[in-house]
Amino acid sequence: MSYSYLPLVEYRRQWIFNHHEMPVPDTDKAEIRPLTNQSAMALWNRWISSKSSCAEDFAKGDWALRSSTWHHTDTWQSQWESDDPELPRPITEFITWDDATRVYFCIEKYEILETSWAVFKRHWKCFLFCDDGPLLISNQHRQAIWFTQDGNYRLGLRG
Repeated sequence: MSYSYLPLVEYRRQWIFNHHEMPVPDTDKAEIRPLTNQSAMALWNRWISSKSSCAEDFAKGDWALRSSTWHHTDTWQSQWESDDPELPRPITEFITWDDATRVYFCIEKYEILETSWAVFKRHWKCFLFCDDGPLLISNQHRQAIWFTQDGNYRLGLRG
């Protein structure tokens, strides 16, 4: 499936990639691509849920609500607040994707960012300024990460 994108400078939350304490170089910004509303909706409906528009509204039958989906839960908040730029180790041990793998940071049905796994790993703290239940997926792999607002994450295999 082919998606349409907005220029990053037109993205309503583009400030998260310009934060003075965590600046993202222009070369990496070029790889952060907000999907248009229509493309985000198509991706969300196909890979996340055709019934709900955000994590808070997941409904019976959504893969993200099944307890069998999630294999590990841990905290991301303490690592986010630290000076260590690395993702929490359980995430990098679970997700062994090639750095060029396309990933989708799914904030809600109409707000999804596409980037590479390498860019996400380098700037995950910027992405998590949007911490209201986003899911990170790849359409090439079943592994998924669900970041929750309480500072935790879940690792699992999407259905």
